[in-house]
Amino acid sequence: MKAAFDLHFHSCLSPCGDGAMTPATIAGLCKLAGLDVAALTDHNTCGNCAAFCQACQAYGLLGLPGMELCTAEEVHVVCLLPDLAAADAFSRMVYDRLPPLENDRDIFGPQIYMDADDNVLGEERRMLAGASSIGVYEVRELAARFGGVAYPAHIDRPSFALLSNLGFWDPALGFPLAELSRHCPPDFAAGRPDLAGVRTITGSDAHYLNQIADASQYLYLPEWTPRAVLDWLLYGGE
Repeated sequence: MKAAFDLHFHSCLSPCGDGAMTPATIAGLCKLAGLDVAALTDHNTCGNCAAFCQACQAYGLLGLPGMELCTAEEVHVVCLLPDLAAADAFSRMVYDRLPPLENDRDIFGPQIYMDADDNVLGEERRMLAGASSIGVYEVRELAARFGGVAYPAHIDRPSFALLSNLGFWDPALGFPLAELSRHCPPDFAAGRPDLAGVRTITGSDAHYLNQIADASQYLYLPEWTPRAVLDWLLYGGE
Protein backbone atom coordinates (compact mmCIF):
# COMPACT_ATOMS: atom_id res chain seq x y z
CA MET A 1 0.00 0.00 0.00
CA LYS A 2 1.12 3.55 -0.72
CA ALA A 3 1.64 5.73 2.34
CA ALA A 4 2.69 9.36 2.77
CA PHE A 5 5.39 9.73 5.39
CA ASP A 6 7.57 12.10 7.37
CA LEU A 7 9.89 10.57 9.96
CA HIS A 8 11.43 13.57 11.71
CA PHE A 9 9.48 15.55 14.32
CA HIS A 10 10.45 17.09 17.66
CA SER A 11 8.14 17.47 20.62
CA CYS A 12 8.34 19.72 23.67
CA LEU A 13 10.76 17.19 25.18
CA SER A 14 13.46 18.39 22.80
CA PRO A 15 15.11 21.43 24.39
CA CYS A 16 14.74 23.34 21.12
CA GLY A 17 11.19 22.10 20.49
CA ASP A 18 8.40 24.62 20.91
CA GLY A 19 6.08 24.13 23.88
CA ALA A 20 3.12 23.82 21.51
CA MET A 21 4.70 20.69 19.97
CA THR A 22 2.87 18.25 22.20
CA PRO A 23 2.70 14.61 21.09
CA ALA A 24 -1.05 14.74 20.48
CA THR A 25 -0.88 18.04 18.60
CA ILE A 26 1.89 16.76 16.33
CA ALA A 27 -0.14 13.64 15.55
CA GLY A 28 -3.24 15.69 14.78
CA LEU A 29 -1.39 18.07 12.48
CA CYS A 30 0.28 15.13 10.73
CA LYS A 31 -3.21 13.82 9.98
CA LEU A 32 -4.30 17.22 8.64
CA ALA A 33 -1.12 17.36 6.53
CA GLY A 34 -2.17 14.16 4.76
CA LEU A 35 0.47 11.94 6.31
CA ASP A 36 -0.08 8.23 6.92
CA VAL A 37 3.18 7.40 8.69
CA ALA A 38 5.10 9.61 11.14
CA ALA A 39 7.89 9.27 13.70
CA LEU A 40 8.76 11.26 16.79
CA THR A 41 12.52 11.88 16.98
CA ASP A 42 13.39 14.05 19.95
CA HIS A 43 17.02 14.83 20.71
CA ASN A 44 18.71 11.89 22.45
CA THR A 45 15.50 10.51 23.93
CA CYS A 46 12.39 8.46 23.12
CA GLY A 47 10.63 9.73 26.25
CA ASN A 48 7.50 11.11 24.53
CA CYS A 49 7.19 8.33 21.96
CA ALA A 50 4.57 6.32 23.87
CA ALA A 51 2.25 9.34 23.99
CA PHE A 52 2.91 10.11 20.32
CA CYS A 53 2.26 6.57 19.11
CA GLN A 54 -0.94 6.39 21.14
CA ALA A 55 -2.11 9.71 19.65
CA CYS A 56 -1.21 8.52 16.15
CA GLN A 57 -3.33 5.41 16.65
CA ALA A 58 -6.28 7.57 17.68
CA TYR A 59 -5.92 9.56 14.44
CA GLY A 60 -5.52 6.48 12.27
CA LEU A 61 -1.82 7.07 11.64
CA LEU A 62 1.03 4.62 11.88
CA GLY A 63 3.35 6.13 14.49
CA LEU A 64 6.95 5.05 14.99
CA PRO A 65 9.10 5.65 18.05
CA GLY A 66 12.48 7.21 17.38
CA MET A 67 15.15 9.69 18.32
CA GLU A 68 17.58 12.12 16.73
CA LEU A 69 20.84 10.94 18.27
CA CYS A 70 23.77 13.34 18.52
CA THR A 71 27.00 11.39 18.15
CA ALA A 72 30.35 12.15 19.73
CA GLU A 73 31.28 13.93 16.48
CA GLU A 74 28.10 16.07 16.80
CA VAL A 75 26.52 14.34 13.80
CA HIS A 76 22.75 14.06 14.04
CA VAL A 77 21.43 10.59 13.19
CA VAL A 78 17.76 9.58 12.98
CA CYS A 79 17.20 6.30 14.82
CA LEU A 80 13.83 4.53 14.43
CA LEU A 81 12.74 1.56 16.51
CA PRO A 82 10.21 -1.23 15.87
CA ASP A 83 8.18 -0.85 19.08
CA LEU A 84 7.99 1.03 22.36
CA ALA A 85 9.85 -1.62 24.36
CA ALA A 86 12.83 -1.42 22.00
CA ALA A 87 12.62 2.37 22.00
CA ASP A 88 12.65 2.51 25.79
CA ALA A 89 15.68 0.22 26.00
CA PHE A 90 17.52 2.16 23.28
CA SER A 91 16.66 5.45 24.98
CA ARG A 92 18.01 4.25 28.33
CA MET A 93 21.23 3.12 26.68
CA VAL A 94 21.71 6.54 25.05
CA TYR A 95 20.80 8.33 28.29
CA ASP A 96 23.65 6.53 30.05
CA ARG A 97 26.06 7.86 27.42
CA LEU A 98 25.06 11.52 27.72
CA PRO A 99 27.25 13.95 29.69
CA PRO A 100 26.01 14.41 33.29
CA LEU A 101 25.04 18.04 32.74
CA GLU A 102 21.86 19.76 33.88
CA ASN A 103 19.71 21.47 31.28
CA ASP A 104 19.67 25.26 31.46
CA ARG A 105 16.03 25.91 30.66
CA ASP A 106 16.65 29.66 30.37
CA ILE A 107 19.01 29.01 27.46
CA PHE A 108 17.71 25.81 25.85
CA GLY A 109 14.12 25.77 27.07
CA PRO A 110 12.32 23.19 29.23
CA GLN A 111 12.23 19.48 28.36
CA ILE A 112 8.68 18.30 29.05
CA TYR A 113 7.28 14.77 29.26
CA MET A 114 3.61 14.48 28.27
CA ASP A 115 0.92 11.87 27.86
CA ALA A 116 -1.35 11.34 24.85
CA ASP A 117 -3.96 13.73 26.33
CA ASP A 118 -1.47 16.60 26.58
CA ASN A 119 -1.09 16.29 30.33
CA VAL A 120 2.34 17.22 31.68
CA LEU A 121 4.03 14.24 33.33
CA GLY A 122 7.26 15.90 34.36
CA GLU A 123 10.42 17.65 33.22
CA GLU A 124 13.75 16.13 32.21
CA ARG A 125 16.57 17.88 34.07
CA ARG A 126 19.52 16.34 32.28
CA MET A 127 20.61 18.27 29.19
CA LEU A 128 19.43 16.38 26.11
CA ALA A 129 20.91 18.79 23.57
CA GLY A 130 24.53 17.73 23.89
CA ALA A 131 26.64 15.12 22.16
CA SER A 132 26.59 11.57 23.44
CA SER A 133 29.73 9.44 23.75
CA ILE A 134 28.47 7.22 20.90
CA GLY A 135 30.65 7.44 17.80
CA VAL A 136 29.04 7.80 14.40
CA TYR A 137 30.59 4.49 13.29
CA GLU A 138 28.76 2.75 16.18
CA VAL A 139 25.25 4.00 15.50
CA ARG A 140 24.03 1.67 12.76
CA GLU A 141 25.02 -1.45 14.67
CA LEU A 142 23.64 -0.16 17.95
CA ALA A 143 20.26 0.65 16.39
CA ALA A 144 20.18 -2.75 14.66
CA ARG A 145 20.86 -4.44 17.99
CA PHE A 146 17.51 -3.07 19.16
CA GLY A 147 15.78 -3.98 15.89
CA GLY A 148 15.99 -0.45 14.58
CA VAL A 149 17.26 1.54 11.61
CA ALA A 150 19.62 4.53 11.68
CA TYR A 151 20.51 7.07 9.01
CA PRO A 152 22.18 10.51 9.08
CA ALA A 153 19.90 13.52 9.35
CA HIS A 154 19.81 16.59 7.08
CA ILE A 155 23.13 15.85 5.39
CA ASP A 156 22.84 19.04 3.30
CA ARG A 157 23.05 21.35 6.30
CA PRO A 158 26.24 23.19 7.34
CA SER A 159 26.17 21.97 10.95
CA PHE A 160 25.33 18.85 12.98
CA ALA A 161 25.46 16.88 9.74
CA LEU A 162 27.52 13.98 8.46
CA LEU A 163 29.03 15.74 5.46
CA SER A 164 29.78 19.02 7.23
CA ASN A 165 31.40 17.31 10.20
CA LEU A 166 33.14 14.34 8.56
CA GLY A 167 33.59 15.85 5.09
CA PHE A 168 32.44 12.84 3.07
CA TRP A 169 30.04 9.89 2.86
CA ASP A 170 31.80 6.74 4.01
CA PRO A 171 30.09 3.48 2.96
CA ALA A 172 31.77 1.81 5.94
CA LEU A 173 29.29 3.61 8.18
CA GLY A 174 26.71 1.14 6.93
CA PHE A 175 23.80 3.58 6.67
CA PRO A 176 21.13 2.38 4.21
CA LEU A 177 20.08 5.89 3.19
CA ALA A 178 20.36 9.55 4.15
CA GLU A 179 17.95 12.33 5.02
CA LEU A 180 17.83 15.66 3.21
CA SER A 181 16.21 18.77 4.63
CA ARG A 182 13.04 20.16 3.07
CA HIS A 183 14.95 23.09 1.59
CA CYS A 184 17.84 21.12 0.15
CA PRO A 185 19.01 22.58 -3.19
CA PRO A 186 18.12 20.28 -6.11
CA ASP A 187 21.75 20.22 -7.28
CA PHE A 188 23.13 19.43 -3.83
CA ALA A 189 24.70 16.09 -4.85
CA ALA A 190 26.15 17.41 -8.12
CA GLY A 191 29.89 16.94 -8.25
CA ARG A 192 29.89 14.66 -5.22
CA PRO A 193 30.91 11.17 -6.32
CA ASP A 194 30.75 9.99 -2.70
CA LEU A 195 26.94 10.40 -2.84
CA ALA A 196 26.49 8.42 -6.06
CA GLY A 197 23.90 5.73 -5.46
CA VAL A 198 23.00 6.91 -1.96
CA ARG A 199 19.23 6.68 -1.38
CA THR A 200 17.65 9.75 0.19
CA ILE A 201 14.41 10.77 1.84
CA THR A 202 13.26 14.15 3.12
CA GLY A 203 12.57 14.96 6.76
CA SER A 204 10.80 18.04 8.03
CA ASP A 205 12.80 18.19 11.28
CA ALA A 206 9.86 20.18 12.60
CA HIS A 207 10.43 21.99 15.90
CA TYR A 208 7.40 24.30 15.49
CA LEU A 209 3.83 23.64 14.41
CA ASN A 210 4.17 25.68 11.22
CA GLN A 211 7.05 23.45 10.12
CA ILE A 212 4.82 20.40 9.76
CA ALA A 213 4.52 20.30 5.99
CA ASP A 214 1.92 18.72 3.72
CA ALA A 215 2.56 15.22 2.46
CA SER A 216 5.02 15.11 -0.43
CA GLN A 217 6.74 11.72 -0.38
CA TYR A 218 5.54 8.13 -0.26
CA LEU A 219 6.67 4.66 0.66
CA TYR A 220 5.13 1.29 -0.16
CA LEU A 221 4.19 -1.14 2.59
CA PRO A 222 3.18 -4.80 2.29
CA GLU A 223 1.61 -4.49 5.76
CA TRP A 224 0.65 -1.68 8.11
CA THR A 225 3.40 -2.15 10.72
CA PRO A 226 6.48 -0.29 11.96
CA ARG A 227 8.57 -3.29 10.91
CA ALA A 228 7.41 -2.86 7.33
CA VAL A 229 8.46 0.81 7.43
CA LEU A 230 11.88 -0.09 8.79
CA ASP A 231 12.33 -2.77 6.13
CA TRP A 232 11.42 -0.25 3.43
CA LEU A 233 14.04 2.12 4.79
CA LEU A 234 16.61 -0.66 4.86
CA TYR A 235 15.93 -2.20 1.48
CA GLY A 236 13.68 0.14 -0.53
CA GLY A 237 11.40 -1.38 -3.14
CA GLU A 238 7.72 -1.07 -3.85
